[in-house]
Amino acid sequence: MEAQNGSGVGAPVVLNVYDLTPMNNYLYWFGLGIFHSGIEVHGMEYGYGAHEFPTSGVFEVEPKSCPGFTYRRSVWMGTTDLSRAEFRSFIENLAGKYNGNTYHLISKNCNHFTDDVCKNLTRKSISGWVNRLARVGSFFNCLLPESIQVSTVRHVPTHPAFSDDDMDSVSSSVIGDSDLEELDQHLLPSTADVHSIDVPPKLAKDLL
Repeated sequence: MEAQNGSGVGAPVVLNVYDLTPMNNYLYWFGLGIFHSGIEVHGMEYGYGAHEFPTSGVFEVEPKSCPGFTYRRSVWMGTTDLSRAEFRSFIENLAGKYNGNTYHLISKNCNHFTDDVCKNLTRKSISGWVNRLARVGSFFNCLLPESIQVSTVRHVPTHPAFSDDDMDSVSSSVIGDSDLEELDQHLLPSTADVHSIDVPPKLAKDLL
Protein backbone atom coordinates (compact mmCIF):
# COMPACT_ATOMS: atom_id res chain seq x y z
CA MET A 1 0.00 0.00 0.00
CA GLU A 2 3.01 2.28 0.16
CA ALA A 3 3.46 4.48 -2.90
CA GLN A 4 6.42 3.52 -5.04
CA ASN A 5 9.37 5.93 -5.07
CA GLY A 6 9.55 8.02 -8.18
CA SER A 7 5.96 7.37 -9.15
CA GLY A 8 4.97 10.97 -8.52
CA VAL A 9 1.79 9.89 -6.74
CA GLY A 10 0.82 9.10 -3.21
CA ALA A 11 -1.06 10.70 -0.35
CA PRO A 12 1.07 11.82 2.62
CA VAL A 13 0.79 9.80 5.81
CA VAL A 14 1.60 11.99 8.81
CA LEU A 15 1.64 11.16 12.52
CA ASN A 16 0.37 14.06 14.66
CA VAL A 17 1.50 13.87 18.29
CA TYR A 18 -0.18 15.61 21.23
CA ASP A 19 0.75 16.16 24.88
CA LEU A 20 -1.55 14.64 27.49
CA THR A 21 0.14 16.48 30.36
CA PRO A 22 2.22 19.68 30.82
CA MET A 23 4.90 17.46 32.37
CA ASN A 24 5.82 16.49 28.81
CA ASN A 25 7.61 19.83 28.47
CA TYR A 26 10.26 18.37 30.78
CA LEU A 27 9.98 14.66 30.07
CA TYR A 28 10.15 15.03 26.28
CA TRP A 29 13.85 15.92 26.33
CA PHE A 30 14.59 12.66 28.15
CA GLY A 31 12.75 10.59 25.57
CA LEU A 32 9.74 10.23 27.87
CA GLY A 33 6.22 11.58 28.01
CA ILE A 34 2.54 10.73 27.88
CA PHE A 35 1.25 11.26 24.35
CA HIS A 36 -1.85 10.94 22.21
CA SER A 37 -1.38 10.48 18.49
CA GLY A 38 -3.56 10.64 15.41
CA ILE A 39 -2.82 9.67 11.81
CA GLU A 40 -3.41 12.23 9.05
CA VAL A 41 -4.30 10.94 5.58
CA HIS A 42 -6.24 12.59 2.74
CA GLY A 43 -6.85 15.78 4.69
CA MET A 44 -8.36 14.27 7.86
CA GLU A 45 -6.90 12.95 11.11
CA TYR A 46 -7.95 9.65 12.65
CA GLY A 47 -7.57 8.63 16.28
CA TYR A 48 -8.79 6.04 18.76
CA GLY A 49 -10.44 6.64 22.12
CA ALA A 50 -12.47 4.85 24.77
CA HIS A 51 -16.20 4.76 25.36
CA GLU A 52 -18.58 2.34 27.02
CA PHE A 53 -20.00 0.60 23.96
CA PRO A 54 -18.92 -2.44 21.84
CA THR A 55 -18.66 -0.33 18.68
CA SER A 56 -15.86 1.50 16.92
CA GLY A 57 -13.79 3.91 19.00
CA VAL A 58 -12.06 5.34 15.90
CA PHE A 59 -12.89 8.98 15.24
CA GLU A 60 -11.93 11.69 12.76
CA VAL A 61 -11.07 15.35 13.35
CA GLU A 62 -9.42 18.24 11.52
CA PRO A 63 -5.63 17.68 11.42
CA LYS A 64 -3.56 18.92 14.37
CA SER A 65 -6.64 20.07 16.27
CA CYS A 66 -7.87 17.14 18.36
CA PRO A 67 -9.89 18.73 21.20
CA GLY A 68 -8.67 18.14 24.72
CA PHE A 69 -5.01 17.67 23.77
CA THR A 70 -2.07 20.03 23.12
CA TYR A 71 -0.48 19.56 19.70
CA ARG A 72 3.28 19.01 19.90
CA ARG A 73 4.67 17.95 16.51
CA SER A 74 4.14 16.01 13.31
CA VAL A 75 6.21 13.09 12.03
CA TRP A 76 6.34 12.23 8.33
CA MET A 77 5.70 8.51 7.89
CA GLY A 78 5.64 8.21 4.10
CA THR A 79 2.94 8.02 1.45
CA THR A 80 0.18 5.66 0.37
CA ASP A 81 -1.17 4.95 -3.09
CA LEU A 82 -4.68 4.32 -1.76
CA SER A 83 -7.31 6.64 -3.17
CA ARG A 84 -9.56 8.55 -0.79
CA ALA A 85 -12.35 5.97 -1.25
CA GLU A 86 -9.97 3.01 -0.80
CA PHE A 87 -8.50 4.54 2.33
CA ARG A 88 -11.97 5.12 3.75
CA SER A 89 -12.80 1.45 3.25
CA PHE A 90 -9.50 0.47 4.84
CA ILE A 91 -9.92 2.64 7.94
CA GLU A 92 -13.53 1.55 8.48
CA ASN A 93 -12.47 -2.09 8.22
CA LEU A 94 -9.61 -1.55 10.67
CA ALA A 95 -11.98 0.24 13.04
CA GLY A 96 -13.64 -3.13 13.67
CA LYS A 97 -10.53 -4.12 15.65
CA TYR A 98 -10.70 -1.02 17.86
CA ASN A 99 -13.95 -0.90 19.79
CA GLY A 100 -14.32 1.86 22.35
CA ASN A 101 -14.90 -0.57 25.22
CA THR A 102 -11.66 -2.47 24.51
CA TYR A 103 -9.36 0.55 24.92
CA HIS A 104 -6.55 -0.10 27.41
CA LEU A 105 -3.73 2.27 28.34
CA ILE A 106 -1.06 -0.43 28.26
CA SER A 107 -2.10 -2.97 25.64
CA LYS A 108 -4.46 -1.19 23.25
CA ASN A 109 -4.29 2.59 23.19
CA CYS A 110 -4.42 5.38 20.63
CA ASN A 111 -0.75 4.91 19.75
CA HIS A 112 -1.24 1.20 19.06
CA PHE A 113 -3.95 2.24 16.62
CA THR A 114 -1.79 4.76 14.75
CA ASP A 115 1.09 2.27 14.68
CA ASP A 116 -1.24 -0.31 13.11
CA VAL A 117 -2.35 2.18 10.46
CA CYS A 118 1.24 3.17 9.66
CA LYS A 119 2.40 -0.42 9.33
CA ASN A 120 -0.42 -1.16 6.90
CA LEU A 121 0.05 1.97 4.80
CA THR A 122 3.82 2.56 4.84
CA ARG A 123 5.37 -0.62 6.33
CA LYS A 124 6.89 1.60 9.05
CA SER A 125 6.26 1.72 12.79
CA ILE A 126 5.75 4.94 14.71
CA SER A 127 8.71 6.27 16.69
CA GLY A 128 9.34 4.42 19.94
CA TRP A 129 9.17 7.51 22.16
CA VAL A 130 5.50 8.09 21.25
CA ASN A 131 4.30 4.95 23.05
CA ARG A 132 7.13 4.36 25.52
CA LEU A 133 4.78 4.75 28.49
CA ALA A 134 2.81 1.71 27.39
CA ARG A 135 5.94 -0.40 26.93
CA VAL A 136 7.32 0.58 30.35
CA GLY A 137 3.93 0.06 31.94
CA SER A 138 3.66 -3.43 30.55
CA PHE A 139 6.61 -4.40 32.75
CA PHE A 140 5.80 -2.17 35.72
CA ASN A 141 2.04 -2.13 35.62
CA CYS A 142 1.79 -1.80 39.39
CA LEU A 143 3.30 1.69 39.18
CA LEU A 144 0.28 2.99 37.26
CA PRO A 145 -2.70 4.10 39.37
CA GLU A 146 -5.87 2.14 38.71
CA SER A 147 -7.71 5.37 37.87
CA ILE A 148 -5.32 5.97 34.97
CA GLN A 149 -5.64 2.41 33.70
CA VAL A 150 -9.41 2.51 33.48
CA SER A 151 -10.05 6.14 32.50
CA THR A 152 -7.32 6.97 29.93
CA VAL A 153 -8.63 8.77 26.85
CA ARG A 154 -12.24 8.04 27.68
CA HIS A 155 -13.58 11.16 25.95
CA VAL A 156 -13.67 11.68 22.21
CA PRO A 157 -13.86 15.02 20.35
CA THR A 158 -16.80 17.18 21.50
CA HIS A 159 -16.01 16.20 25.11
CA PRO A 160 -13.71 18.50 27.19
CA ALA A 161 -10.42 17.38 28.70
CA PHE A 162 -10.45 16.36 32.36
CA SER A 163 -8.04 17.35 35.10
CA ASP A 164 -6.30 14.87 37.36
CA ASP A 165 -8.86 15.60 40.09
CA ASP A 166 -11.67 14.50 37.76
CA MET A 167 -10.14 11.16 36.75
CA ASP A 168 -11.90 9.04 39.39
CA SER A 169 -15.33 10.41 38.55
CA VAL A 170 -14.69 9.90 34.84
CA SER A 171 -13.67 6.27 35.32
CA SER A 172 -16.96 5.47 37.02
CA SER A 173 -19.25 7.44 34.73
CA VAL A 174 -21.65 5.82 32.30
CA ILE A 175 -22.32 7.47 28.94
CA GLY A 176 -26.01 8.12 28.38
CA ASP A 177 -28.08 8.08 25.18
CA SER A 178 -27.45 11.75 24.43
CA ASP A 179 -23.70 11.24 24.80
CA LEU A 180 -23.83 8.28 22.42
CA GLU A 181 -25.50 10.50 19.82
CA GLU A 182 -22.60 12.96 20.20
CA LEU A 183 -20.10 10.13 19.75
CA ASP A 184 -21.78 9.06 16.54
CA GLN A 185 -21.18 12.49 15.03
CA HIS A 186 -17.42 11.82 14.96
CA LEU A 187 -16.96 8.07 15.36
CA LEU A 188 -16.31 6.03 12.23
CA PRO A 189 -18.44 2.99 11.51
CA SER A 190 -16.63 -0.30 11.15
CA THR A 191 -17.34 -3.19 8.81
CA ALA A 192 -18.63 -5.02 11.88
CA ASP A 193 -21.25 -2.26 12.26
CA VAL A 194 -21.90 -1.58 8.55
CA HIS A 195 -21.76 -4.86 6.64
CA SER A 196 -22.22 -3.26 3.22
CA ILE A 197 -18.73 -1.71 3.14
CA ASP A 198 -16.39 -3.45 0.69
CA VAL A 199 -12.66 -3.72 1.29
CA PRO A 200 -10.41 -3.23 -1.78
CA PRO A 201 -8.99 -6.63 -2.84
CA LYS A 202 -5.38 -5.45 -2.51
CA LEU A 203 -6.00 -4.69 1.18
CA ALA A 204 -7.75 -7.89 2.16
CA LYS A 205 -4.61 -9.97 2.56
CA ASP A 206 -2.96 -7.27 4.71
CA LEU A 207 -5.81 -7.18 7.19
CA LEU A 208 -6.09 -10.92 7.81
